[in-house]
Amino acid sequence: MRMNVSAEPDAAGLRPLSARSVVLSLLLGAHPPELPVKDLVRLVEPFGVGGSALRAALSRMVSAGDLRRTDAVYGLSERLLARQRRQDDAVRPGTRAWDGDWEMVVITATGRGPAERADLRARLSGLRLAELREGVWLRPANLDRVLPGAVREAALTYTARPDQPARELVGRLWPLDLWAATARALLTRAAQARRPAERLTAYAASVRHLVTDPVLPAALLPPDWPGEALRAAYTDYRRELARSMGVGGDDADGDRPGRS
Repeated sequence: MRMNVSAEPDAAGLRPLSARSVVLSLLLGAHPPELPVKDLVRLVEPFGVGGSALRAALSRMVSAGDLRRTDAVYGLSERLLARQRRQDDAVRPGTRAWDGDWEMVVITATGRGPAERADLRARLSGLRLAELREGVWLRPANLDRVLPGAVREAALTYTARPDQPARELVGRLWPLDLWAATARALLTRAAQARRPAERLTAYAASVRHLVTDPVLPAALLPPDWPGEALRAAYTDYRRELARSMGVGGDDADGDRPGRS
């Protein structure tokens, strides 16, 4: 399975801003992820969202389970808190020194329906594993994380050293040139953006793209890999946005193991 890289026009994966996307972008970048409605009214205005559009969006988002409301304060639901954790990890993934070992997950569970199989595949992709063939997932063992119980219950896990050269195997598993081209397009778009809405659109696309970064050891990456540059640009923007909101925005940016 190849990693999910945007194929949208201009290779930057940009989506038009809606009131919902503005609210979510603000809350996903806030720590803790909650804001009073009076602050939301002030914060969404530079992005072209008026008060009536905001109120309608908040009502729909609460009904849809995207947000929870306590008095006049809106916060992310549990489901979207999980999305925030994934985005935080995308910005500063935990890694460890790579000694040449690979992590391998072989699916052994049977009798699962299409929805369960799709959910498991999404979990494995989210763990930055790639599918070599049906039911066999792997990646270099350089991530500092533990596989969740739902994956361990459905699979056997191994540490392996493939006979194929690591760079060749990486080339089979991930379209790195395409990922890098999209990242550079996003960096250019973000640098050229002047209006708040344009910048938010570019950086929202940037963090979506970072979630798909395979976070490979440096020895297996092409020259001038733009992953760290994109992370740094998004981190700077998130700090800027957090200052404008008057909330914490750097909780996820503390000391985490670096790339190896």
